[in-house]
Formats: sequence, structure tokens, C-alpha cells
Amino acid sequence: MQQINIKTSEANKEVVRRLTAKLPLGTSENVIARIALAYSLGSGKKFSSSEFNIYDSKGKEYKDHILFDPKYRDLYIALICQHYGIYKTDDNIPKYVKLHIDHGLDLMDKLFSNNNNYTIIDFLIDNLENGIAHLEEASAFGSVKNISQSVEKTTFSEPIRIAIGNKLNSDEEIVLGFNNTELYNNNHIAIAGNSGTGKTQFALYLLREICELSNHLVNFIYLDFKGLKDDDVNQMKPFFEQTQTAFIDVPNNPFPINPLSFIDCINDTNKAMGIDKFTDIVCKYSNLGQKQKGSLRSAIKECFDEKKPGDYPNFKEINEKLLEIVGDKRDSLTEIIDDLSRYNVFSEEKNANKFINQNMYLSLSGDLSASVRFTSLFLIINYIYNVFMNMENTAVENGCRAMRYVLLIDEAHVIFKEKKYHDILEKILREIRSKGVSVVLLSQGVEEFNQSSFDFSSMCEISFLLDVKDKNNTKAINKFLGIIDSDTKVYRSLEKIQKGQAISNIKEFTKGDLFKIKQIYKD
Repeated sequence: MQQINIKTSEANKEVVRRLTAKLPLGTSENVIARIALAYSLGSGKKFSSSEFNIYDSKGKEYKDHILFDPKYRDLYIALICQHYGIYKTDDNIPKYVKLHIDHGLDLMDKLFSNNNNYTIIDFLIDNLENGIAHLEEASAFGSVKNISQSVEKTTFSEPIRIAIGNKLNSDEEIVLGFNNTELYNNNHIAIAGNSGTGKTQFALYLLREICELSNHLVNFIYLDFKGLKDDDVNQMKPFFEQTQTAFIDVPNNPFPINPLSFIDCINDTNKAMGIDKFTDIVCKYSNLGQKQKGSLRSAIKECFDEKKPGDYPNFKEINEKLLEIVGDKRDSLTEIIDDLSRYNVFSEEKNANKFINQNMYLSLSGDLSASVRFTSLFLIINYIYNVFMNMENTAVENGCRAMRYVLLIDEAHVIFKEKKYHDILEKILREIRSKGVSVVLLSQGVEEFNQSSFDFSSMCEISFLLDVKDKNNTKAINKFLGIIDSDTKVYRSLEKIQKGQAISNIKEFTKGDLFKIKQIYKD
């Protein structure tokens, strides 16, 4: 058995010390090397033989028994062998180990240097989640690989500074550094407020400002689960015109993408995982059983088998194939697929370039059944999530995260009621931030954010609290605003809060102080 004794590059000797200092006191320096090795392999980087000498060997020395705990040594070697398709006796294994440790240290050093408030715990949690997602089946609602995807999305890398309101009795504006990584680890936003408090008008204002301040390079989708009435549509027309937003009124207008087109149509393994994930989403959000899941999976697979490469089945075709499989045994599965087919909820468009590079307001009519609306909503959310997860991370330069997109979910309290809806939302909040995507959640109260299975507000670093019914729920409010101890100023402000006012946890303003929010119809 060959010994793997390596030395990092001279430059990374200091990086080892610096990163180890972020770990709990007393942690050995071999731990950060193991983390760096795994992080580099997880990035997908593969070195060629011509790159064996790109790093010098003048830095931190690691002996085999120090670098690898003998108990887990074979696991680390297996990771290298799997990554490069080589056998465990290959002479180049020590070289690959060194390269990936140095490469991982470079990546981690850059990541922490560009994110001053990013902790090692944040890093470990994020990458543990990503690693588990690769090991779990698609039923866990992680993203699936799609090498056939050819989506290009515009980005904006400059600071986006939004005037979100004014101090009370003053014209002095309060400005939020929306993509400032020196202040915020993510730019997900939670907004809570009763109906009539100005919550929606504030959210529309934020979307318009992000759009205009980014020179229309950052796009958005507004997911309206309850749907707009005709009078509401007329009131929204100025917003649609200012932001060049396409209004999609389902089922009067189909959503302009085929939700199955997130599936890889080239690689058979990826395709199978994509079909499994699609099936799981439909079945989970429609309360369907294992037998029904098997029937739907078979129907979708057979539809794909009949398509030429690059084409995707639609719901009408899936419905016809499903009826062939189940025969006369009509049930809730055939009903939901039949509804999705008859109402023509989705188009057959398979290229997301146009869709993802424009602004969109999706109105899901309340006349649709709850099963159709929930299933459609999560198929759309999954599609957006998967498209961005197959893109490269956006850069962080000069303390600013380059931004691509905003996903706004209205009436989020309806979704939070059901634990089964939590999985995909939690994954999105954890994973999509590095892709330059901000998630904005609107809800009528704060308690909905603090679920027993997961505290969604903890993943939204920016919170705005308007007048809410549950303002006496101090525990939920503290979590929502990220307050460790009760702050009497917060509750005094809530006692006096009026329509069009809010308190927030943003770093650019005093936490707990009231301020007047900007609203699109008053701006």
C-alpha cells in the first residue's frame, strides 16, 4: 500500500492556519485538509496529468497517518478512484490528493474572503446538504443534473441599493444593500403583514426597483396562489408596463414552459432521476399513493421512450398513456392528470431562455381545484429551482453578489400550513442563493415562518414586519427578526404600528424602530 505524504503549496500554508482558526478551538489542521479535499471533489474539478505541478510543495506537510484517519483512509482513496475512474493502486493517487487539497483550500479561502459574515458552520451545513442531496433519491426534492440544458441567464454584478422607506416624520431615506455580502449572507426576504397593511404594494415596489436598478438584467416571477380578479388586473397594469411584465392567467393562458423539460433528455441515468422527481412532486402534492406513483412513472417513461431526443411529452400524452395502463380503474391520479391536461395549464415550450429572461406574474385562478393549483405551483417552483441549480455560481466581487433572478411567493402562509410542502422550499432557500437568486416570501403572519420542522425565517436574512395579528407572539417575532433576547423597543413599536409602516432587521437601520415603507402606488 503506497503512502500518501504530501505538502500543500507555500501560499496555502497560511490558508490552512486561517481556515483552521474558524473551526472549534483545538481542532487539528488535518481536518481542514480533509474538508478541502472533499470540497474540491464536490466542485467537479478534474485535473489532467499536465497539471500535476501547478502547485509547489513548500507548505504545510501532512503524513499519511495524520492526513487520513486509518479508519476512513479507504473511503478517501475510493473518492479519488471514483472521481477519475482509476484503480486503488494507481501511482497518481497521491498527486490527485495533493491537487484537490490545494484546489479546495483555494476555493474555500476565496469564499470566506468574499463573505465576511460567512461562518465555517454555514459552510459545513450548506455543503452537507448538497452532499446528502447527491446521495438521496430524487424523491428528496434535490436538483437533478441536466447536461442537455442550454439556458443562458443575464446577470448584474454591481451593487443594488434599494431605498426601502423613510424615517418617520422625515424625508431621510433608508437604503438596503440588497446584494451586499459584507452585510448579508443571503438576500432572501421575508415580509409579514395583515391584508391591507401595504405588504403587497411594498413587495411590488421592491421588484420594480430591483428590475430598474439592475438595468432590467435581474428578472423576477411573482407566484400568486390565490389569483387576480379583473379589477385587480386593471390596477396592476401600471406595474406590468413599468417592469415589462408578462401577466399569465392560468388557465386562460398556459404557463409558458413544459415542466418536464427540466429533465435531461441525453443521459439515461439523469433522465430516470428526473422522471422520478417529477413523479414524486405530482404524487406528493396531490396525496397519491405508491401504486399510483408507479403507474404515473411508467406512463411518463413510456412517453419519453416514444419521443425523439430533445422532445418532451405533454400532459395530454401522459394522460392518454396513463389511461392505457390503469384501464377502467379511474382514481385521484387519473383525475389530477386529466385536469392538468384539460385545463391546458402548461405550454409545450421546452427552452427556458425566453421565460427565465423576462418578468412574469403568474396568477393561478381560484376556480382551479386545490390539487391542480398546488401541483402546478410546485412543478413551476421545481422547474425554476432545477434550471438555476444547473448553472454556475455567480461571482462575488467587491462585496457584491452578482444577481440573476427573484422568485416571489405570495400567500406563503398557505404553503407553510402543510409539512409536506416544506422540503422543496427548504432546499431552495439553502441552495439557490449561490446562483444569484433571491427568494421573497409574503405571509400574513410571523408564526407560519417558524415551523417545528424548519424555521424558514432563519434562512431569510432580511425581514420586514408590518402590522400582524400575532404580534403578541414574542417567540415567533424574535425568530422572525433574529432577536436573541426580547427587545422591548420592538414591542412598543408594534403597539404603535400603522398601515404603511414596518420594523425590520436590516443592518442599515436601527432594529425595532418604525419606518414608513415605500409602496408602488404611492411612489
